[in-house]
Amino acid sequence: MGVVLLPQVSRRWLRHPIPLAIFSLLLFYLCTRSLREWPLPPPSLAGTQESRSWGPKAPLGVLTAPPCLSPGALSGCGSGAQPCVTEGPLPSQIRQQLGSLEAPEREEPRCLGPEGMLGRLVRPFRASLNLDGDVELSQYLAGWRELIKFLTPFGSIFTFATSEAFTKVTALEARVHGPEAAHYTSLATMAAWERRAGLLERPGVAPPDSAKASGSRTTLLLHRALRWSQLCLQRVATGAHRGPSAGEQCGDAYSTVLGPHHPWLVRQAARLAFLSFPGRGRLLDLACPRAREAEARAALARAAGTLEEVYNRTQGLLAERGLLQLA
Repeated sequence: MGVVLLPQVSRRWLRHPIPLAIFSLLLFYLCTRSLREWPLPPPSLAGTQESRSWGPKAPLGVLTAPPCLSPGALSGCGSGAQPCVTEGPLPSQIRQQLGSLEAPEREEPRCLGPEGMLGRLVRPFRASLNLDGDVELSQYLAGWRELIKFLTPFGSIFTFATSEAFTKVTALEARVHGPEAAHYTSLATMAAWERRAGLLERPGVAPPDSAKASGSRTTLLLHRALRWSQLCLQRVATGAHRGPSAGEQCGDAYSTVLGPHHPWLVRQAARLAFLSFPGRGRLLDLACPRAREAEARAALARAAGTLEEVYNRTQGLLAERGLLQLA
């Protein structure tokens, strides 16, 4: 009986382990696959309580997705059941952006600093633009003195122009610091005072003695010279290497701004003087010594921009008072 039972018992036990083993192997395979595809915790949570949890935790309303390996690896962001957020910069990119924002600005060229030639030129002109929309004459003339110093080394054509400007600046300073100084604090107060006092010349009529010209007429002549200087410096700063030379550009600015107001003999002398005009590189080196060309161009363009602001303000004030035809 026992012999008969043993085969029956062994066959009964052999019928059950085979499906059990198959089920165990299948369960082991599924567990291994699920662990391999489980999303890894983000690096920022490593070592924290959230990184040690079995499932990703996200606030309500926030889509949880595995991190992308690279900004453009859209195909590797996971299956449809595991979406990947690819919009927006990666944390490393954000840190780089923040670092660039927090980095100090590059220092401006020394020529625009307190001791630089362009810096000494720009500051008084900028200070002449007061908050009331007027032009302070004392600062305006101080800027002109620096402009004369700046332009004198550039060549004979600037020597001709600056010597004439120096005479006009000196004559206007005599009024700003003279007995009637209270009426010469700004362009608007000067124009109003000279009109009331009958000091304005008739339009187009030059006074017999230029030294006794009104302050408004003298300012108008300086105003035109300022426009020529501004256009010349701006074109030197922005001109192309293979474009017109600096002499051609400044000569064209002269023909546009000052030439129509000068007699024929003066225009011919100016045309000859522009033939010996220094090259663009020489002008940039004089304007911003020991600076790279790009920095010198940028500095000169900024200085020309300040001169343009002063010119535009003065142009508007003179036009409002009908003084553009005094000379």
